[in-house]
Amino acid sequence: MKKNKVIIILGPTAIGKSDLGIKLAQKYSGEIISGDSMQVYKGLDIGTAKVSKKEQEIIQHYLIDICDVTQRYTVKKFQEQSQEFIEQISSKNKIPIIVGGTGFYLNALVEEMNLGGDKENSIELRNKLLLHDKKWLQEKLSNIDPLAYKTIDINNTRRVIRAIEVFETTGQSIVNQKNNKKNNNEYLLIGLSDNRDHIYDRINKRVDLMFDNGLVKEARKLYDIRDQVPQAKTGIGYKELFGYFDGIYSIEEAKRLVQRNTRRFAKRQLTYFKNQMDVNWFLISEKEYIEKIENTIDNFLKS
Repeated sequence: MKKNKVIIILGPTAIGKSDLGIKLAQKYSGEIISGDSMQVYKGLDIGTAKVSKKEQEIIQHYLIDICDVTQRYTVKKFQEQSQEFIEQISSKNKIPIIVGGTGFYLNALVEEMNLGGDKENSIELRNKLLLHDKKWLQEKLSNIDPLAYKTIDINNTRRVIRAIEVFETTGQSIVNQKNNKKNNNEYLLIGLSDNRDHIYDRINKRVDLMFDNGLVKEARKLYDIRDQVPQAKTGIGYKELFGYFDGIYSIEEAKRLVQRNTRRFAKRQLTYFKNQMDVNWFLISEKEYIEKIENTIDNFLKS
């Protein structure tokens, strides 16, 4: 069976993934699947840096504005729907391009993890595991999944973390996950990065622009129904403003917290991608980085 060629564009927030995705979709006759866990929600446009309606008219986008904020969206749902759209886009002889920064969502798709039921792991779990040393991780894996401990390379910390994550998510060994893998797709992972100061400066400027464009008003609508939104209210850019609405701190402090938390999130994103996924990295400050990306894609599509 011929595999579907799928391009994934990932990287920290505010690095320019959406713009690159549109450019590549135009060049390679592609359509875009959002890999952002918050852009699925209707009405959360500014805080999630959602592509505009005009941009969505230029290139077909999927998994944007598909949920009400009162609903929960799971990684399993993302996995299933993304696969459906990959098949649909590929059947039209177009290239599926997944654009996003939600690490576990992307990894669950690439690894074709059997997540089971509606159980959902989180980026938080992976980040907690990354804080521990190799010995601690090996002991934990030995305790919860002896089969994986005896089967995988326990000196490969990345594999050990993934095995723990899969077991705690599904209740099944990663060894069984591996055996069940269909592997219908072939992925090329394109990662955008830059030096830390440049990334942080881009983040701070983006947050300033979000506030100028009406983030406070958007967050207020969410705040007014906060008891009905189990997941959407946890997004960075919204939860910080809740403290302002509660009178705990000023609007200036709320903005500072959004910028700080977004910077911290970007750092976690990079840690996840660099430790848990096989990514081809490109620095956006390097001359002709887009040309280098296109050369990589050309080779991938020819192979």
